[in-house]
Amino acid sequence: MWVRKHSKVYQGVKKEDVWRICTDINNWPTWHGDLEYCKLEGPFKVGSYFKLKPKGAWAVKIQLIEIEEGRKFTDVTRFFGAKMYDTHEFEETPEGLRLTNILKVTGPLKWLWIKLVAQNVADSVSEENDTLAKLAGSLHG
Repeated sequence: MWVRKHSKVYQGVKKEDVWRICTDINNWPTWHGDLEYCKLEGPFKVGSYFKLKPKGAWAVKIQLIEIEEGRKFTDVTRFFGAKMYDTHEFEETPEGLRLTNILKVTGPLKWLWIKLVAQNVADSVSEENDTLAKLAGSLHG
């Protein structure tokens, strides 16, 4: 199993705002600069799917598999011979709001999907979380 974890604490950011922005999947392209579109099929709940289309790549179908309201959610992308799990966690700490992203890739062809997709996703997490925190912080500023 391949795992990449990124975690950073942000000050002046409310967990409720970050949660609302993150669970509004259709608007992810407003703060994910590398996305052409996202479309949630149904409500934000376990079992629902969304389509995500990165710029310059094919669209993928992703399923929400775990949701702890206001605290974290996990989605899974199923590729031929591999699965990529993406967990988004939101934790209030005395220092500020900790945003954590954990990417896991499993399966016999994980090496291929790490090279084609997962490493690029992992490399963009820091910048996307910074943008997310800035957007959430601006809502009350």
